[in-house]
Amino acid sequence: MLAPLLEFVRTVIQDTILTLGYVGIAIVMFAENVFPPIPSELVMPFAGWLSRDGKMDLISSIVAGTAGTVAGAVVLYYLGLVADEPIIRRFVRAYGRFWLLSEGDVDRTLAFFAKHGASVVFFGRMIPLIRSLISIPAGMNRMPMLPFLAYTTLGSAIWTAALTLGGWVLGENWEAIIGIVNTYERVFVAVGVVALVVFAVQRIAPRLRAART
Repeated sequence: MLAPLLEFVRTVIQDTILTLGYVGIAIVMFAENVFPPIPSELVMPFAGWLSRDGKMDLISSIVAGTAGTVAGAVVLYYLGLVADEPIIRRFVRAYGRFWLLSEGDVDRTLAFFAKHGASVVFFGRMIPLIRSLISIPAGMNRMPMLPFLAYTTLGSAIWTAALTLGGWVLGENWEAIIGIVNTYERVFVAVGVVALVVFAVQRIAPRLRAART
């Protein structure tokens, strides 16, 4: 089921890039950020291969991909700005117990982001699964736009350049980078699962002790 869909997405991405060039790269990377299911590893490595083949310029491809990524990040930043903290708090008050969340968790998260927001935005741009969504809490926290753009651009440029250079090095075998990125993602998923288990145990254990008492 997923294989035909992935093949369709890949075909659309490649046709867009071949037809529109650098503008196509920017458009697809913009869409990849606003709609995370679109994989960036199908975009920039292909552009890297085209650069090696002489059909595109390597630096221009990286710049176009970074520009599209940053534009998408700005859209999600304003989404967080509009959603704002009160909406999140209302959700947590109503449904937080089902997720073992409380308003205290919201307070701690916002406090952590207020203190380490620059690092979170920068490194978050290079972490699969959350690299797009990290812009939303930045908007919620009213992170100043200039630092947000600076750290988002820097982190996005590193990620985009790595994928593009990977495609350039692999050449016709550029799709092999998909497996590398998938392995990279699985590592973060495993770490995330462990973190969720630890979080759940920390929340459930006191309740069990209280119930026994």
